Amino acid sequence: MKAFIPNLLTLLNLFSGAIAVVFAVKGALTMAALFVLLGIFFDFFDGFLARKLKVESALGLQLDSLADMVTSGLVPGLIMFQLISLSMTGSERYMDLLPYMGLLITLGSAYRLANFNISTDQKNHFVGLPTPANALLVLSFPLILEYQNNEAFNSIILNTWFLLILTLISTFLLNAPVKLLALKFKTWKFSDNIEKYILLTLSLIFLIVFKYFGISLIIFSYLLLSLIKPPNDV
Repeated sequence: MKAFIPNLLTLLNLFSGAIAVVFAVKGALTMAALFVLLGIFFDFFDGFLARKLKVESALGLQLDSLADMVTSGLVPGLIMFQLISLSMTGSERYMDLLPYMGLLITLGSAYRLANFNISTDQKNHFVGLPTPANALLVLSFPLILEYQNNEAFNSIILNTWFLLILTLISTFLLNAPVKLLALKFKTWKFSDNIEKYILLTLSLIFLIVFKYFGISLIIFSYLLLSLIKPPNDV
């Protein structure tokens, strides 16, 4: 019975992602983003519980990737599609295909998750930006537009070229051959997890000071910390 508990959380991740898809298709981007956040919460704790209960399994790995493909792969692509569409109000008809570029994020996420499933050397680190981290970056934009309503932020976020360039960068980072920190705690000792505690502290500060814009700063800090001190394989 205890072996099913982590899988139940994974299914809740998938359920949250499926709801987010519905909202994203309807253009309710804030609600979609909130359900992605809920899905990522379940995604973090399913693996944590699996390790603590010592019930990690091949089924759990596959199920986790399938759930992530929806919550952290399909939904960010749909949100980017909608954001690019919003940024192009009044544009020429020949540009109507541009929003579909946002779905490159979905394709990049699928490739990244499939590659992760067959990888044998990503137990203590990630190669490429994890899909949940990438999803957080994308979903922060509708949250900034809705809750911070800053004219400077809005003008950047709703700039078509900014969104297209970000889409390409995002798709590249998902599959970049760069080792990145995995937020898995084998122990709670500070000396064993100094980079993780630094990232968590910075995350709290950024969210308090910058609110939803802080999510972008968190992802940047995550990349920077990983590049400054690449994780080892121990």
